[in-house]
Amino acid sequence: MAEKLTDTAVKDLAPPAAGNRITYDTEVKGFGVRITKAGAKAFILNYRAGGNEKRITIGSYPDWHVNDARKEAKAMKRRIDVGEDPMADRHADRAAPTMNDLADRFEAEHLSKRRPTTQVDYRAILRLYVRPSLGTTKVVDVRHADVERLHARISKTAPYRANRTVAVLSKMMALAVKWEMRSDNPVIGIERAPEQKRERFLTPAEIARLSEVLTAHPEKTSANVVRLLLLTGARRGETLVATWPQIDLAAGMWTKPAATTKQKKDHRVPLSAPALQLLSEMKIEADQENARRIRDKLPAITCLFPSTDGKPLTDIKHFWASICRTAGLSISVEQKDAKGRPVENAKGEPIMVWHPTVRLHDLRHTHAAILASLGLSLPIIGRLLGHTQAATTQRYAHLMDDPLRAATERAGAVIAGAGHLGAEVITMIGGKRA
Repeated sequence: MAEKLTDTAVKDLAPPAAGNRITYDTEVKGFGVRITKAGAKAFILNYRAGGNEKRITIGSYPDWHVNDARKEAKAMKRRIDVGEDPMADRHADRAAPTMNDLADRFEAEHLSKRRPTTQVDYRAILRLYVRPSLGTTKVVDVRHADVERLHARISKTAPYRANRTVAVLSKMMALAVKWEMRSDNPVIGIERAPEQKRERFLTPAEIARLSEVLTAHPEKTSANVVRLLLLTGARRGETLVATWPQIDLAAGMWTKPAATTKQKKDHRVPLSAPALQLLSEMKIEADQENARRIRDKLPAITCLFPSTDGKPLTDIKHFWASICRTAGLSISVEQKDAKGRPVENAKGEPIMVWHPTVRLHDLRHTHAAILASLGLSLPIIGRLLGHTQAATTQRYAHLMDDPLRAATERAGAVIAGAGHLGAEVITMIGGKRA
């Protein structure tokens, strides 16, 4: 059946008794309208591509009017005449990977090779920011403006997190280019939010308060993590995955394997007497627990800081927030929503939450600051902390003023008191002898 299709003619088409029926247009070959038994109508185009007969749906009626559908059919036929295949293109577009697909492959093939703490951090970024905002978007359709808009939104409340999100997206898109999902990286050129270098060091009084809270806390495993972080200046990730074979109590050494260090090479660090005492006490308890597990025919636990399932702890963020509040190292601030607006309770009052004023990483800074204040050289501090670049250690250079000042004061005291030893005391005025 063929006739010149009009909106009135399509509207008046009666549904078939069974199946569906197509009424073709006399103006454009292959163009027609299909009507089902239920009365649903849609414009279609029949064409040949690669020697095969194909049929593609243009759109449903009345969402599409006849004139618009006919124009679309003509445009498709022009593409077909130059060798294109609209149906194949449509199928390819539907099969094109989304950002969720890219995130899945990124986690499986890239993150699995990273350090445990990096995996936790990146997966949180994917879960909280990337998937909700861009997950259903085709990888090829992500634009520079999309990433810029996401970065700006996160920056309103968490500028550091916004920068980390952009870094993760940049790596994902670089891999997408490598994996031939797209030809360019749309993240290149995103301006990062300003970041202030955070140099928070605990004072002796704060260390004392923190130590008191750790001693009294019933959760000994997490408390011991914090103690070891402060006593060694080690990174959190290195510490959480530490195992007893890495610890030589007799030699007083901790050998961190390359797989767990940021510098990707083994790092041997001597342990202080307090650190050795802590580890020795932990080892006694660990041996007792493993003896019990062996009796119960369970595998021994080798990690220093096991969770309830025997595997290493992955994070102590909530524990840290709790002890900081108890130790007076937290402040109460208004809770904000994703758009930076205050969150209120049923009475319309702002909900207050506690935020630590000290990060776990600041324990590492504190350890380094103590080393610097004791007069140790920057290369020695860098080696103890496992720094690969001298510039990383340079941030502690100003803290070495204290031992230098103390040394010059001692020298000055000797010179000033030299008169009591029978030596000549020389007073310098304007660079000349008085």
